[in-house]
Amino acid sequence: MKKVEAIIKPFKLDEVKKALHELGVQGMTITEVKGYGRQKGHTEIYRGAEYEVEFIPKVKVEVIVNADQVEAVVACIREAANSGKIGDGKIFVLPVEEVIRVRTGERGAEAI
Repeated sequence: MKKVEAIIKPFKLDEVKKALHELGVQGMTITEVKGYGRQKGHTEIYRGAEYEVEFIPKVKVEVIVNADQVEAVVACIREAANSGKIGDGKIFVLPVEEVIRVRTGERGAEAI
């Protein structure tokens, strides 16, 4: 099993969610996050005053999938989240040792 984490632009969340659902991904965790990468934030003007926005609002999408689904899930997220502009985000793939469903005690793939 693998955990796929994607940091994406907030307005792309619905597209990513729909694409993952169509792929057969049954569950996901969504978290509102802030950060910056190469773009290093930006400046905005509010009521005539210019100020620096250092941390850009993003959304983190987390899904746990079987190892054989990883490439399809990554491609799906990449396609749905791509706007072609800087700050589209990152995708991380991490190993998952065990998954346990709290309600039933099921383990492994059955618990996903």
